[in-house]
Amino acid sequence: MRLNKYISEAGFCSRREADELITEQRVTLNGVVAVTGSKWLEGMIVCVDDEEIKLKVTINNKRKHIYIALNKPVGITCTTDQNIKGNIIDFVDHQERIFPIGRLDKDSEGLILLTSNGDIVNKILRSENNHEKEYLVGVHKAVNDDFLRVMARGVHIHGHLTKPCKVSRLAKYGFRIILTQGLNRQIRLMSAALGYKVTQLCRIRIVNVLLGQLKPGSWRNLTDKELAGLLPEFKDW
Repeated sequence: MRLNKYISEAGFCSRREADELITEQRVTLNGVVAVTGSKWLEGMIVCVDDEEIKLKVTINNKRKHIYIALNKPVGITCTTDQNIKGNIIDFVDHQERIFPIGRLDKDSEGLILLTSNGDIVNKILRSENNHEKEYLVGVHKAVNDDFLRVMARGVHIHGHLTKPCKVSRLAKYGFRIILTQGLNRQIRLMSAALGYKVTQLCRIRIVNVLLGQLKPGSWRNLTDKELAGLLPEFKDW
C-alpha cells in the first residue's frame, strides 16, 4: 500500500496532507525517513513526528456503509462539488463515495459526519427529531446576560423565530450553545441580530458523537455504540 494511503486510511489526515508530511520529512518507516512514493508493507511501523500511526481495524465487517466523523478545519467547504477548491470530498479523500451530513460553514470548524448511506441523512437532519448539536463560540465583545437570555428564547432570522435553545457563558468573550435545528449560518446570524460578531465557531457534538481529541483535519470511523445512539431505530448499517 502506498504510504500516503496508509496514513489516510489510519484516519490521521488526507492523502494530500500525508504527501506534505512526507515531503517535510516528518514521516518514518521502520525508523527511516520516508520519501515520496514510499510503500508500506505488512509489519512496517509508520510514525509521524515520532508518533506511531496504526491502521484502524474495520469496525463491524458486516456494515454496508461508511460512517465517519471529521474534525473539519476552517477553510474547507462542505460540498460534494469537486470543482470547488477546498471541497470536503477531496479533503477527506476517502476510497469510497461519501458525502457530508448537513453542513458546517467554511469559516467554522469542528465535528461533521460523512457517510455513504443516503437513507440516514434526513433522519439525522430532520428538526422535529430534536437532535442536539453543541458549539463553542467566540465573539468580538463581552457576552452579557441579556444576550444569553434572548439567544436562548429565540431570534428572528431568515424571516422566522429560531427554536428555543440552551445557551451558557463560557468566558468573557465566549459562549456555549446547543441547537436542535440547523438553519444556514444560524449561530452567526443569531449573534449578528443582537449586535455580536462571531470570531470563532467550533462544533463539538452531534447527538451522542463527540469531537473529543480528534485532531483538526483528521477523521475516524463511528463506533457501533455511536451509531446506535445516533440512529436508534435504524439497524441497516
